[in-house]
Amino acid sequence: MKRLLILMLILSQSGLFAQQLERHNKVLKLMGSRFEITAIHEDSQVAWDAINAGIAEIQRIERLISSWDPNSQTSEVIRQAGMAPVQVDQELFDLIKRAIQISKITDGAFDISYASMDRIWKFDGSMKEMPDAETVALAASRIDYHKIILNEAERTVLLKDKGMKIGFGAIGKGYAAQKAKEVMSSLGIKNGVVNASGDLIAWGHDERGQVFEVGIADPKNIQQVLSWLQVENTSVVTSGDYERYVMFDNKRYAHIIDPRTGYPTTGIKSVTIITANPELADALSTSVFVLGVDQGLELVNQLPGVECLIITDQDQIKTSQNLTLNNKS
Repeated sequence: MKRLLILMLILSQSGLFAQQLERHNKVLKLMGSRFEITAIHEDSQVAWDAINAGIAEIQRIERLISSWDPNSQTSEVIRQAGMAPVQVDQELFDLIKRAIQISKITDGAFDISYASMDRIWKFDGSMKEMPDAETVALAASRIDYHKIILNEAERTVLLKDKGMKIGFGAIGKGYAAQKAKEVMSSLGIKNGVVNASGDLIAWGHDERGQVFEVGIADPKNIQQVLSWLQVENTSVVTSGDYERYVMFDNKRYAHIIDPRTGYPTTGIKSVTIITANPELADALSTSVFVLGVDQGLELVNQLPGVECLIITDQDQIKTSQNLTLNNKS
């Protein structure tokens, strides 16, 4: 009997009794973006149940935060701007509260009330000239996170001025990725990836037991990898102007708006943030775009557990103090 037990142990360790981990993934459009959801598990049914649960969670979040859905709580907050506070779910209240905290950390470089600019700048090829300064100034006058009034006791949100809007385009996909990961983990997925169109969170290891690797695209050719990052139980979020930008007077304007001025950012092609929480990484990638290279890196270097890679419009690579790159071919 003892021999048999030893033999069984050896066979098990050699993998003959162990089920092989397999990668299961689905690509689909959610929140207006391309999502790829991956579960690595020996049981395909467990994997697909978790993937579908992750998708359902992302769809739930979209219904909560979408400003395009007239039935969402976010849309109601916008409709009541300058008039009345709106009671919202604790989840949305907390998300707005965290967004305001990031606004404070970044001195307003991140601001969810930037959404009042949504009809001024178009990055779909339809813009042929700069909008006039008065139009930009009027829309920018409605941007101010200080005027998002939260009432903890009543759990209400009030946008102080008429015409104010809030939008979660710079934080929502990161939040959705985190929540999908939590749901999938609760269903037994110890190894997986949620990639929300550049807002990525990975946990555990791949099907070979190796650390996940994420390629950072070269802005000059997004089909080429500029550098590789090893990702172990963390998130990598990249904001880039690879396709969404406009050119006026030979100057490149990214699709990311500086909420302090109402004008698009310049000087940077892409920002990658590496940190544990994809929601924070999402917000910081936008913030660094707005702050620029020097101020952006100064901010990141003060934040524990956060690293950054910036590619300038001159194709220079700038990194935070502790970031190690793998430039293997």
